[in-house]
Amino acid sequence: MTDQDSTRTPYIPNETAHPWRRFVATGDSFTEGIGDPDPAHPGSHRGWADRVAEVLAAQVDDFAYANLAVRGKLIAQIVAEQIEPAVALRPDLVSICAGGNDVIRPGTDPDAIASQLEDAVARLSSTGAAVLLFTGIDTGFTPVFRAFRGKVAIYNENVRAIAERHDCIVADQWALKVVQDMRFFDDDRLHYNALGHHEVARMALRALNVPNDLEAMQPEPYPLRTWREARSEDLGWAREHLMPWVLRRLRHQSSGDNLAAKRPEPSPILLPPRD
Repeated sequence: MTDQDSTRTPYIPNETAHPWRRFVATGDSFTEGIGDPDPAHPGSHRGWADRVAEVLAAQVDDFAYANLAVRGKLIAQIVAEQIEPAVALRPDLVSICAGGNDVIRPGTDPDAIASQLEDAVARLSSTGAAVLLFTGIDTGFTPVFRAFRGKVAIYNENVRAIAERHDCIVADQWALKVVQDMRFFDDDRLHYNALGHHEVARMALRALNVPNDLEAMQPEPYPLRTWREARSEDLGWAREHLMPWVLRRLRHQSSGDNLAAKRPEPSPILLPPRD
């Protein structure tokens, strides 16, 4: 076991095949896979959920996967637009990661956000499906979102309590120290890149106790930059990513407005032929 793994619940090998045949993912940009472009489908994104679905599909026959997540959605929108459609798809495994966009908005209450999450979880768990929840990442490492660290921590404690009450599985991003490094993030400094989504997929599979051969991926070393180069990069980020985000907030717009889910119906995962 590596040092980074020693801080998490030890993985216990599961000698039997996982029980799931229909996985439905719900949420926002994190679950849609923003930051992890899919080279096989230009304009689309892969993300942790696709990566998990690929592993699940490789181990059993007759597996199907749907992803209803849409970038930019607040928790009220996710509850209103995705939960009943997810239930209608009759999953036996469903994931929900929601509330992150709410928590990082000034003046919001993490307890009130969690109350909305619990309503969604209660509905999903009432179907008998296994429910996978996510805690939020520890934002202490990033100057942009460090101020929200306390709110994220409060929200996470609510997520854990909700999971306990409804017998859910928790994938703990807060404890995933390896991704607390900007090299695991896209240029927008908000969404994971391919490395980050890969590590989250590995963590989710550990939480599900599903054996897999996904290996840790190491980022490239930080490039050497002068102070002037770093400052220029920061200004470029603010112009290209921060200002559009602020303007959308002021205009009450979302990056997901008028966008549909990328996989609205459960469908098989195309995998290479087995040996």
